[in-house]
Amino acid sequence: MFPKLLQFGDFFLPAYGLFVAAGFLAGMGLTLRLARRAGLDADRIANLAIYCALAGLAGAKLLMFVMDFPYYSENPGRIFSLDTLLSAGVYYGGFLAAFAFGWFYIRSRRLPWWKTADVFAPGIALGHAIGRLGCFAAGCCWGSECRRPWAVTFTNPEAHELTGVPLGVPLHPAQLYEAAATAMVALWLYGRIRRPHAEGEILAWYLSLYSGARFLLEFFRHHGQPFPVEAVPLTWTQWIAAALCLAGVALLVRRRQHSEAASA
Repeated sequence: MFPKLLQFGDFFLPAYGLFVAAGFLAGMGLTLRLARRAGLDADRIANLAIYCALAGLAGAKLLMFVMDFPYYSENPGRIFSLDTLLSAGVYYGGFLAAFAFGWFYIRSRRLPWWKTADVFAPGIALGHAIGRLGCFAAGCCWGSECRRPWAVTFTNPEAHELTGVPLGVPLHPAQLYEAAATAMVALWLYGRIRRPHAEGEILAWYLSLYSGARFLLEFFRHHGQPFPVEAVPLTWTQWIAAALCLAGVALLVRRRQHSEAASA
């Protein structure tokens, strides 16, 4: 596709970075809107969003290094290379790091935990959906080989140089699959949070819906890492997605029971 939107000499504006920035701004805008509607301090929520974004970037890179440890242990210089710097890393590493930081921040600022987590969930899904469009533009996170009419074929040598995406091979548009699925999750969460709900329910819906979708979408993506359990052909991401999906379902049941008990 078009990994470089503008280029001046060696400097270029990456399409991926632009979409990620747009996704962050759109997600934070939605989160602030929901925070004001919920009666939360918008300034504290904005600060939390920025801090979580930074923690997420670090966590995504860290999990990428863990998953690709054999490669980086043999090529340690690649850790500080430009392509590593420009890569997004692994989403779940970023999500878990941001979640952990958010927990400590919310506790230290004495914000209501469940209500705060709920207003973030739709914005996270929206920002993620927009960011995946950047993956498609750059060529990263490409799909497995596909012979369907909707297959996409990358032909831009710069996309191959920056991300390693194979050229001239019809692939599943896995990035667009995930963008569409995550956009639907965002739409569902936005509609749900505007109706009466138990505190923590929106977070639970996000964990269960997105993780369930991600588990299935992984079957259409190319994977270079070995399976963590050789006897079970599931990727690292699928194991994490399955665990978070189950956690989301359990949390949904528990929060609804808690709400019913409190109102009884």
